[in-house]
Amino acid sequence: MGSHRRLASSGFDRGAGAALCVMSAAATALGVVPATAAPHDDTRAKVDRLYEEAEQATEAYNKADERADKLRGQVNDAQDRIARQQASINSKRDALGSLAGAQYRAGGLDPSLALLLSEDPADYLDKAARIARLSAHQAGELEDLQEAMRVIAQERAEAARKLTELERSRKAVATHKRTVERKLAQARRLLNSLSAADRAAFDRASRSGRADLPDFGGAVAASGRAAAAVAAAQSALGRPYIWGANGPSGFDCSGLIQWSYAQAGVSLPRTSQGQRYAGRQVPLSEAQPGDVVTYRSDASHVGMYMGNGQVIHAPYPGAPVRYDPVGMMPGATVTRV
Repeated sequence: MGSHRRLASSGFDRGAGAALCVMSAAATALGVVPATAAPHDDTRAKVDRLYEEAEQATEAYNKADERADKLRGQVNDAQDRIARQQASINSKRDALGSLAGAQYRAGGLDPSLALLLSEDPADYLDKAARIARLSAHQAGELEDLQEAMRVIAQERAEAARKLTELERSRKAVATHKRTVERKLAQARRLLNSLSAADRAAFDRASRSGRADLPDFGGAVAASGRAAAAVAAAQSALGRPYIWGANGPSGFDCSGLIQWSYAQAGVSLPRTSQGQRYAGRQVPLSEAQPGDVVTYRSDASHVGMYMGNGQVIHAPYPGAPVRYDPVGMMPGATVTRV
């Protein structure tokens, strides 16, 4: 989810509504509101701040959800291993029990007396040698059983730890989800408090000012997979922002980037913070189409560079996937995947 503030003049979203958004956002960043600001200007600044806070909570939600998915898979794998190991232990235990029972039933007579009374002493000695070898094998089997029981105890302890961690991650997901929903609800209430004219101006400022394709200046992608990711991102143009979504019908900011690169056969982290370090960082002046551009010191927003100073991104609720200038937010960092 991207903030709608504009920190650089770009030809996008021109008009009084957009200009007021810039002033309000700048005042918010400084912690003050201009003395001449009208009440609805202050409302827009608050909406801007709420969208930014909701985006930060969305990325925290994505991170916790990704962690929960990973832990869930690990727990399932551990449970499968434990089930297989338990079946092997049960089989070893049954085999050893049967052998021990047979030896007990045959062991009631003293071996020297059995040899004396045997009708075929040579046959008896041959059987006794086999029993001795069998006993040694049985001892080895017993050691294997003990080792298997030790391993399964460790596996169970690790699975229990991961289950506890999974539960914590689930709670974190729920907490971040409530935070996002609360911030977005506050933003909607503030927007609804505006007059119809002010809401219309805000809506115009929340849409790209161009109906045509921006001029990308003939820029060439850094690689074939970057070009494929660019094509995928362009195919998502106009699709709605949906927080926590990674396509194909809707996206949040990092969801759009993850989905676009997935269409190119590249697996990226789910969060914008993870995407910032998913490749080699390059200067903004050397950005090429397909490069990942993250914003703010906490990398809480992300877009994809398209060329000629333009990015494509999923901005925030009410603003679908669109093109905007690369300088739309502070702290741009460029990563080549």
